[in-house]
Amino acid sequence: MDSQAKPRDVVILGGGLAGLTLAMQLKRREPDIDVLVLERRSEPAPEAAHKVGESTVEVGAHYFDKVIGLGEHLRERHLRKFGFRFFFSEGRRDLDQVTEIGASRHLSVPSYQIDRGIFENFLVDEARRRGIEVIEGSMVRQIDLAESSSDPTALHRIGYTHQGETRSVSARWVVDACGRAGLIKRKLGLAELNDHPAHAIWFRIKDRIEIDRWTDNTEWRERCDPQARWLSTNHLVGKGYWVWLIPLSSGSHSVGIVADPAIHPIDTMDTFEKAMEWFKTYQPLLFDDLDGKRHLLQDFAFFKRFSYGCKQVYSADRWALTGEAGLFLDPFYSPGSDFIAISNTYITELVSLDRRGERLGARAQVFDQLLHSFYESTMALYQDQYAIFGDPEVLPVKVIWDYTYYWGVLAQFVFHDRLADLSSLAALRTELAQCQALNLAVQGFLRQWSAVSRKRNPAVMLDQAELPWFAELNRSLNDTLDTAAFADRIRDSHARLTDLAAEILERALDDHPGLDTGELGRLLAARSLAPAAASPDRMLPEMVA
Repeated sequence: MDSQAKPRDVVILGGGLAGLTLAMQLKRREPDIDVLVLERRSEPAPEAAHKVGESTVEVGAHYFDKVIGLGEHLRERHLRKFGFRFFFSEGRRDLDQVTEIGASRHLSVPSYQIDRGIFENFLVDEARRRGIEVIEGSMVRQIDLAESSSDPTALHRIGYTHQGETRSVSARWVVDACGRAGLIKRKLGLAELNDHPAHAIWFRIKDRIEIDRWTDNTEWRERCDPQARWLSTNHLVGKGYWVWLIPLSSGSHSVGIVADPAIHPIDTMDTFEKAMEWFKTYQPLLFDDLDGKRHLLQDFAFFKRFSYGCKQVYSADRWALTGEAGLFLDPFYSPGSDFIAISNTYITELVSLDRRGERLGARAQVFDQLLHSFYESTMALYQDQYAIFGDPEVLPVKVIWDYTYYWGVLAQFVFHDRLADLSSLAALRTELAQCQALNLAVQGFLRQWSAVSRKRNPAVMLDQAELPWFAELNRSLNDTLDTAAFADRIRDSHARLTDLAAEILERALDDHPGLDTGELGRLLAARSLAPAAASPDRMLPEMVA
């Protein structure tokens, strides 16, 4: 066995998106750190690489740009996203005559559509430029984890093969970023099921899908500036499912179906031909667009159950998991890069603490609890919510609520570099717990409302850019805040969410006075905020044609 005598500070298993960005974040934080990345793939990834995660949202985009320093590459080689956009187009060929959710113009904080092949190839080269060793074509065969919390000098040992040779390397830290293979997760029995059994199919077509051309209605096209809805992450939605359309800078388009198996079983869509038949029934305009492009199919894959948890992701024994090696939620709202950003930040903080000689036990436990808390809060947006996706009255309200919760709480902690600020987290414990409780209650109430809503689907664009408070919340992510101002920002977010929850309750009760308000009603009543006490400034868009 060829043994590398020099112990490494950190060995990262997996040179994909999570592993390479972690390596660069560590190097930016600790310029003298010695990081080795072991990547199984030996050849450059193809353009339109067959990976999910092409669409970023604000947290992930901020992380790649400001934290890792990749902004120039994002702007030059990828596509600026025109936000999220939703169409209640099930069974319809008149896209201009259905309800659309989206923004008529770009909001302040950018996000991107990323071609993962181009991006990950660039990351390998950029990591090497920054002094990080990346060994491609290496297959990890053995991981021997040391109990380093009891012996601060103990080292982990990793055995791998490269170019036909068996090698080993020792390291103070080992991080599993190898994706769903989950080497450390399997070794330690950390895999954990959750109660979200959704499945997905996806493929790439070597052509643009220009949704703007699906209608000749000039007025409809001119609602947006630029007239480029195709640059959005477009969602074609119906009860129990959503379809994604994501453009890639290489000229391909990514297409996926994500569905609740109780409503749309996987065996109705688990081949390209089946998926096309499914489109013919449920999204005929997309079928029409793709039917003449079948020969341009680049790949096809599916996951029967893509979402899962993990019992532990950080350890005082100096190991960690990040990216899909740890937790995975749902592709709706594209949180994958966000959770890479959060997880990598906690790992970087732990490694830095260790290099300063500080004890890791309490911090590793707290960071693990925080990541799981973010995971559980975000999971509430998805679990048992797929039936709402076909509701043109309730889903627009859910989208406004979900964005407000995301931009107002989690994104604020990331943009203002407070994820690991335990003093701020402690000072805001009450407000954060109440925001989390409100979110759970609102998600439950949305299900109750959707069960009785009229499902009206008027030909209207619910323009998020024309909600001044909403556009300002997005812009506010770019503010510079001191500790006191940041605490005030989170308290303001809590108040905004409370007002929004009261208005949601009021709107639903206007149509359905006998609706059971459940936990949401109890929470608002406990705070003396009955529906009639909602903020006089309307927050929700009006559903008018």
